[in-house]
Amino acid sequence: MLSEQLKEEVAPILGRIPSGVFILVAGNEAGQKTGLLASWIQQASFEPPQVTVAVNKSRYLNDWLKVGSPVTLNQVKKGDGLLFKHFGKGFDPDVEAFDSIDVAESKNGLPLLKAAMSSLEGSIVSSMVAGDHVIYLVDVTAATAHQDIAEFEPFVHIRKNGFNY
Repeated sequence: MLSEQLKEEVAPILGRIPSGVFILVAGNEAGQKTGLLASWIQQASFEPPQVTVAVNKSRYLNDWLKVGSPVTLNQVKKGDGLLFKHFGKGFDPDVEAFDSIDVAESKNGLPLLKAAMSSLEGSIVSSMVAGDHVIYLVDVTAATAHQDIAEFEPFVHIRKNGFNY
């Protein structure tokens, strides 16, 4: 457990580490699909192309994410009002997460969100527990630009406090 003094020192600095905002899309064996607002996603490797995705341990989505599970990562654009609000509220497993959202089917069978700047497709190759989160390593197998790449301006999340969202 961190001391209060250390928390006060670390919190404002840790919170200033920038990260992109994405909608993580995954499915389960029963055919359900959902999306989750995720802001701890970072490129982890050039060859093969890989990213890490951190998901809070309290999220039911962890039960769906196993080695080999397909995912899509849909990059939210700066100033987005649709995806951030829609997926930020979260969904129960039995609720349709993509109502009123324009989607296309990815090569791995999961939705690509057309309102996103871009989408990455891949599958989980490993995971590890990191405190109150699980970190998944994803092999990137395909990418789709939904807008002109020259126009990309990603939504970057910077927190005031490094100990909460």
